[in-house]
Amino acid sequence: MEEKKLLRVEELNTWFKVEAGLLKAVSGVSLDIHRGESVGLVGESGCGKSTLGKSIMRIYKPQSGKILYDDKDIWTYNKKELMEYRKNVQMIFQDPYASLDPRYVVADTVAEGIETHKLYSGKEKQERIYELLSLVGLNKEHANRYPHEFSGGQRQRIGIARALSVEPNLIVCDEPISALDVSIQAQVVNLLRDLQDKMDLAYLFITHDLSMVRQISERIAVMYLGSMVEIAPSQEIYTQNYHPYTKALLSAIPVADPRVEQTRKRMPISGDVPSPVNLPQGCSFCQRCPFATEICSQVKPEMKELSKNHFVACHRAEDIS
Repeated sequence: MEEKKLLRVEELNTWFKVEAGLLKAVSGVSLDIHRGESVGLVGESGCGKSTLGKSIMRIYKPQSGKILYDDKDIWTYNKKELMEYRKNVQMIFQDPYASLDPRYVVADTVAEGIETHKLYSGKEKQERIYELLSLVGLNKEHANRYPHEFSGGQRQRIGIARALSVEPNLIVCDEPISALDVSIQAQVVNLLRDLQDKMDLAYLFITHDLSMVRQISERIAVMYLGSMVEIAPSQEIYTQNYHPYTKALLSAIPVADPRVEQTRKRMPISGDVPSPVNLPQGCSFCQRCPFATEICSQVKPEMKELSKNHFVACHRAEDIS
């Protein structure tokens, strides 16, 4: 029996009106996340990763397509269903300082969701706050401090505690480590992995760092200019990838061994990213792809399963693998 999908995104289009026309931030994206699974979403800045995450959170309303949670479209929810969805799907934001209210002490920040959803009250609520702080590596003394009194890594831990406070099933992690030092990044990723094991959480882990995302994700989805180009099991995408854009991203990851770094073959990307207001007719990557042929500029490639659970949107994927 196929494992039940917790969340499904089907042919999603999230566009914005700008002076030049429609900015197609997310264009025809499909993705699914299973219970307890961590899916990494990678791509360069401006490719639509955060817009997809915020569409899932109902921060942005898409023009078309569906987002289904437990097989029901989240845009058809009544007030009660929406409250339950808000509880079950939480978000960790990119900037750990801007996402925390500077007027609230930590205890009030963590308690806000608990009070909204009426999960605990009185002494039980206080104990739950202390429990959550301990879970993310903080202590009771931190509960009565303000955000400006913490380091960046500590503030991100507060954001994680806030997301966990309502006992969600899925957390959208929007670049949760990009604003942190490298040593702190590893700590936060390890914390998220530990919490996943303890609480059976599902993650959509949004990042531009392919070297870090492999540490936390079972599957990785690669996004370019608003479209998905490759989705595959985490380890496989590093050893057997098909799309030229994925190959280029991986070739840009530095190798710790200087001898290997000096001799290894890279795949640079030439040209500029096309405007998301005026997308190419065919493949969105064709203008920068060294393998592009005539069909690439005329027909948008569909996602095809080239091996088990490995999907690629490329006309020439099998030729260049």
